Amino acid sequence: MSQKQKVIDLYKTLYHMGKEYPKGALWFHTRLKTAFIKNKDEKDPQKIDELIQRGEFVVKEIDALYKLRKYRAMKQRYYEEQP
Repeated sequence: MSQKQKVIDLYKTLYHMGKEYPKGALWFHTRLKTAFIKNKDEKDPQKIDELIQRGEFVVKEIDALYKLRKYRAMKQRYYEEQP
């Protein structure tokens, strides 16, 4: 897969994941677009690969955030808090 396609896939993945972001989808999408525009003129293939890896790490972090939020919600529903 070419680097261009990897970048496009990463952007689509992050855009989709941002729809449920706690601070709001608009806030997330604005930050996402700004980050991608900041690096749009990058030509070095090695630097592009590093940026893609950083983006994939962010995807994993956001996924972990969502899973933690889901876990806390389920825990709150099924278990009473003990003082």
